[in-house]
Amino acid sequence: MLKQNIIANYASQIYVTIVGVALLPMYIKYMGSEAYGLVGFFAMLQAWFGVLDLGLTPTIGRETARYKGGAVSALAFRQLYRALTVIFVIVAVVGGGALFCLSELIATKWLNLQELPVNDVIIAVQIMAISVALRWMTGLYRGVITGSELLVWLSGFNAVVATLRFVGVFASMLYFGFTPLVFFIHQFIIALIENIGLAIKSHRLLPKKIILSKDIGWSFEPVKPVLKFSLTIAFTASVWVLVTQTDKLVLSGILSLENYGYFTLAVLVANGIMMTSGPISSAIMPRIARLNAEGKHDEMIGIYRQATQMVAIVAGSVAITLVATAKPLLIAWTGSAHLAEQAAPILRLYAAGNLFLCIAAFAYYLQYAKGNLRYHLIGNIGLVVILVPSIIFAATLFGGVGGGYAWLIMNGLFLFIWVAYIHHKLVPNLHLKWLLNDVLKIIFIPIILGTGWSYVAHFYHSSDRIDNLLYVMAGGLIILSSSILSSNQFRRKLCGYFTHIFRR
Repeated sequence: MLKQNIIANYASQIYVTIVGVALLPMYIKYMGSEAYGLVGFFAMLQAWFGVLDLGLTPTIGRETARYKGGAVSALAFRQLYRALTVIFVIVAVVGGGALFCLSELIATKWLNLQELPVNDVIIAVQIMAISVALRWMTGLYRGVITGSELLVWLSGFNAVVATLRFVGVFASMLYFGFTPLVFFIHQFIIALIENIGLAIKSHRLLPKKIILSKDIGWSFEPVKPVLKFSLTIAFTASVWVLVTQTDKLVLSGILSLENYGYFTLAVLVANGIMMTSGPISSAIMPRIARLNAEGKHDEMIGIYRQATQMVAIVAGSVAITLVATAKPLLIAWTGSAHLAEQAAPILRLYAAGNLFLCIAAFAYYLQYAKGNLRYHLIGNIGLVVILVPSIIFAATLFGGVGGGYAWLIMNGLFLFIWVAYIHHKLVPNLHLKWLLNDVLKIIFIPIILGTGWSYVAHFYHSSDRIDNLLYVMAGGLIILSSSILSSNQFRRKLCGYFTHIFRR
């Protein structure tokens, strides 16, 4: 099931990423770069809204996995689910309502509008507020589905929603007009459909009331046993939003909405690296949580290391390719040499930083499985105290490039210093083997090849989009192949596969 979940996650994530990213130049073409800046602002609001999660989404996911593993009774699980549902609804209403009320202030005092009508932007922000609240509510339902390891179904559902969200919006705008209001009204309708669909599916996965020993009741008491775990995750999630979104928030108030759209474009491409690692983390987190609950430590660490190698291969290849071919990629994607010239430096920095982040995230997965996020909590306090002000300072003075450098350095420090400490405390004698064999050994040769390919790019000048795309694809294929061959585990599987074919 784990292999099927990972494959389904990747298929869905790749599709969602391709659909979302490939259509962005069309948004800019038909809506205008300033309107696209508003779309980028919408994405940032959704990320900041995650602060209100209070650690509840990963908590319900973990408790679902524990229920499936027999560590939690059906009654206790239903009581917890009902209590969390009430909390989710309250937070959605309060958070979305506050954002709705601040819409005029955001449109007139924060965003730097140039051509868009202020009244249209106010209405757009109000629609954003409702849509963000609806999409945030889906965290509860996704937690149940993910904890049940039904990721094949969830991947298919995500693909359908992405098609409606990114492709279907063009049908709406073609009929009603290419305006921000039409775009955000469409997003609201899809958010409503997504919410209803996930709610129905998650409800079907709950233990039936007929098997319960007594009534579920209405009480917040079931939340207390997991409160410490939830609040720890809540703090780390809040720090995560501060660290990853502070630069975007600061720049949204400094740059013109048009230039903010270009910045968002570069960061979105770099975020594709996070999407390549997301399916693996979604698949292994409930599995290693269950293995830890069953006392199967060695099997848990084995899956942990295998998953690290998979992320090093996939995310590493994508990140190195983006760093090496940033400018040709942007030309192939947008057809604009000017946009590529402005966005390429930002793309390189965020791509490298995101690779560090993907690898460093594994220490969190390990603590999640063990139900103890103490060391992650301490590390995140350090990020808040030292690194977040650095991001604000760099982004304020140097714009997107400054934010990129701060992002890169921050994730590098966390990976090479703090993750080592976490491993030392939780699983002694693991870190060096994990870092050298499962990470650095896999990305070392691809980095060398990527550096050489980047050097070739200095002598490669073409405005043709197809030529640039072929150049990027060739570099990516070389880097991916070297990554696979650098992993003993996947090299053996590859050799075994070809040996089996030749013997047939």
